[in-house]
Amino acid sequence: MKIRTLSGHDELELFNRIPYVLNHELADDLADGRRKPEWMWVALEGEQLVGRLAYWGAGEPQVIDILDFDDLDVGVELLSAALETVGKADYSRFVPADWHSSPEPVRLRMAAVERLGGTLFVERLRLEWRAGTELPPLDPRLTFRPVEGRDELLSLMIPVLEGTLDAHDRDNLTRMTPAEAAADHFDGEFARFTTPREWWQVALADGEPVGFVVPARNSYNPIIAYIGVLPAFRGRGYINGILAQGTRTLAETGVERIRAATDVGNVPMAKAFERAGYVNFQRQIDMTW
Repeated sequence: MKIRTLSGHDELELFNRIPYVLNHELADDLADGRRKPEWMWVALEGEQLVGRLAYWGAGEPQVIDILDFDDLDVGVELLSAALETVGKADYSRFVPADWHSSPEPVRLRMAAVERLGGTLFVERLRLEWRAGTELPPLDPRLTFRPVEGRDELLSLMIPVLEGTLDAHDRDNLTRMTPAEAAADHFDGEFARFTTPREWWQVALADGEPVGFVVPARNSYNPIIAYIGVLPAFRGRGYINGILAQGTRTLAETGVERIRAATDVGNVPMAKAFERAGYVNFQRQIDMTW
């Protein structure tokens, strides 16, 4: 068996011989620098593709989000070669929403990561609102205005991190202050959005900020990038109206779908998305080292 990186963009057809939901995005990812041939690996038995792996990243490899093989030993050898050459990055995989009813394919990939010391970090719900779905109702208690800038958004994000149920945020807070975690999130994700910042909305009740929502479009889809209710105003149902505002902001632009995600364990947020008409179309497995 030969394990190597792609020689160039012209080998994408070889790489895509194994089907996966991200295959249609890879050409644009390569063109835009989110992937590089040296981050994309194949395992070959003669001319037969028996395994593949790819990193994704903005400037540098940040996550291993493609890992395919049928033989565990092939997967371990492939993953080991990539880690030794490119470096460690968390593993993330989109899986069917009902994968627990037929877990073997997902467990096989997880086993390769575990063999090399990886552990499950969190399982997430991938959610989608689809055009034609009834728009969620607005909350008459709330009014909205655009976020005034980075400083205001950070001032809202920092208290929202208090008591967060999001595993990634909780992990960040073991290494950063809330202010540092909020700034890191803004600069690492929000600052790259090219969609109008007027879409980012502060929710007001009786003139006082109670929460916010960040609708946007990333490189792939319209998304609810972030949503939160300030701790002092939780438990009053404001999340429904805030999510409705974010959903309507995107829906009014004529999009076919809106994507979002939340941890399986974040039951209140999952229920809010369900009430707003979002469906759980996939799950996501995140593993770390």
